[in-house]
Amino acid sequence: MLVGLSGSGKSTIGRALAERLGRPLVDTDALIVQRAGRPIPRVFEDQGESAFRALERDAVDSALAGPDAVIATGGGAPVDPDNRRKLWDGNLVVWLDAPVDALAARVGRGGAGRPLLAGDPKSRLEQLRAAREPIYAGAHLRIDTAQLDVPAAVSAISNHLTQAP
Repeated sequence: MLVGLSGSGKSTIGRALAERLGRPLVDTDALIVQRAGRPIPRVFEDQGESAFRALERDAVDSALAGPDAVIATGGGAPVDPDNRRKLWDGNLVVWLDAPVDALAARVGRGGAGRPLLAGDPKSRLEQLRAAREPIYAGAHLRIDTAQLDVPAAVSAISNHLTQAP
């Protein structure tokens, strides 16, 4: 389970990790887009954040119900207590972290189609970090993606998996 703020590398590192482990990657945001039949910003525009969060809960449930996979969650998925309980239950949860400046640079000025980053992505990321950091800190492993390239991050996670009891 990969958790973290937008721009932390969940999708990118998730793809590489899934390949390394020979497992599928399940990206809960991609599941939401598939089920909603429209991009996430449109879900927010048409139905609002509460409808998006309901779709996100369903996506987390589906991801966990499938075969063993690398699961890249949306940044807000673990904020929901039920999602958090399910994600942490018997799974390795990895917090992909980076300083806000690095995250803001990765998502760009407009927030790259991320509704919660609209306006001033750096300011919004600072607010989201303050709210979500205590939740992400409950992860079993924290990887600073500003300090590691994708192969090094994948190796760090893989190494942790091989050392786990």
